[in-house]
Amino acid sequence: YNQVRVGKNGKLFKVYKFRSMRTDAEADGVARWASKNDTRITKLGGFLRKTRLDELPQIYNILNGDMSLVGPRPERPEFVLQLSNDIPYYLQRHWVKPGLTGWAQLLYPYGASEEDAKRKLEYDLYYVKNASTMLDLVILLQTIEVVLFGKGAQ
Repeated sequence: YNQVRVGKNGKLFKVYKFRSMRTDAEADGVARWASKNDTRITKLGGFLRKTRLDELPQIYNILNGDMSLVGPRPERPEFVLQLSNDIPYYLQRHWVKPGLTGWAQLLYPYGASEEDAKRKLEYDLYYVKNASTMLDLVILLQTIEVVLFGKGAQ
């Protein structure tokens, strides 16, 4: 399935993912963060999320130029609007392309609240200010460890 997300410089794009939640997950039209033990996640969806395979279709987004391998994870416009009003400097995370993996995903456990978004933003802004090939390699290698061996998986 696809979903609209916010990319570099606020550009909207469609992100592609394997569906991991029930199709009626937001039947009322209200955007909600997914939580760690979210009851909307299907059994197959739980496996896809745990193994990070639900993100695999985003390789198309990378090839299309909307995303990078490494960067802050792209958020939904509804969340960006709310968080940018509530959290100083939130929009600075959009100075770089969003990524398939990122510093915040490696160093902060699954987040489902505004407080979690504030903490993740610290890691995202560190990445934005210190982006380099070396940092990307470190993030990619640690991501491979998490995906293949479960090391440090949150």
